[in-house]
Amino acid sequence: MSTEALNDFVNKLKEENSAWVAEVKDALGEITVTVPRESIVDVCSFLKTKHSFDLLADLCGADRGVEEDPRFEVNYHLFSTKHHNRLRLKVLLSEDEPNLNSVSFIWKTANWHERETYDLVGIIFEGHPDLRRILLPSDFDGHALRKDYPLRGYEPYSLT
Repeated sequence: MSTEALNDFVNKLKEENSAWVAEVKDALGEITVTVPRESIVDVCSFLKTKHSFDLLADLCGADRGVEEDPRFEVNYHLFSTKHHNRLRLKVLLSEDEPNLNSVSFIWKTANWHERETYDLVGIIFEGHPDLRRILLPSDFDGHALRKDYPLRGYEPYSLT
């Protein structure tokens, strides 16, 4: 996979709608496109239907730290089984609005990834068919991968 081929996909995104591409980073042979939150569904749909990015290999969230603004990011790792290219999309989210639209209707695997990201980081995926915890107990307080979560965690359950 060459960065030249990946830059072609970025250019096709820009040609379709220049507002879809907020920033492009080329590092170590990988391209990351930062996409505005309101455009993520359109971008994902375009890349799947028009450019054969038919596999959502991973979707994950990260807390960049309470002092960072925007505080959160959601990364979409796309792969094409047709032309064997990988492309990463990134959406930045503020602490005040840690939500964006679900892509679970584009790729079914997003259902589980979005639930995990909701559970561990607290990102809310609007339109998700079943947004509930997937790894932690339903009565768990907080989101364990947030930077402000205590290092030793909470111990709400007694082992005795």
